[in-house]
Amino acid sequence: MLDRAGLDILEAASGEEALEMAANRELVLVLVEVRLPDISGYEICRRLREERGDDLPIIFVSGDRVESFDRVAGLLVGADDYLAKPVAPDELVARVRRQLQRAPAAAKNSLPGLTPRERQILDLLAAGLGPVEIGNELSISPKTVATHVEHIYAKLGVHTRAQAVASAFRLALVD
Repeated sequence: MLDRAGLDILEAASGEEALEMAANRELVLVLVEVRLPDISGYEICRRLREERGDDLPIIFVSGDRVESFDRVAGLLVGADDYLAKPVAPDELVARVRRQLQRAPAAAKNSLPGLTPRERQILDLLAAGLGPVEIGNELSISPKTVATHVEHIYAKLGVHTRAQAVASAFRLALVD
């Protein structure tokens, strides 16, 4: 469901695999199960906070009966949100987007220098439009849209549309 919202999704089969992914990739958000086969989501959160600080949003998800003390424990180890399954798809997307919009102060101070046209195109990309639709909307050719998209990717330091949209939400460049 998150991939349909324009977000790149990586899945890990274990806590150790998740930590390895986090060490080797530039993640913008972590959505982690509380109970995993090898280590707990709490331990993953604790380690990520030690290594990455508070800039990486972390959301816990639990299929178990969630009590108030579970949520408190999650927040105390550094989680930004805590969801109990089943989670409605629109609620999950809304909570993920809210956390992605929580850009750290450092990132806000170093926003990429997008032109007004690039910001328009990024907004339309985030809304799910393709190059032809964006071109029609802005009365420019799809080739011109592609050139702008290349510039957006370079300025955001990303390689895919999903990464650009995720970065835009994280940096609060789009609503």
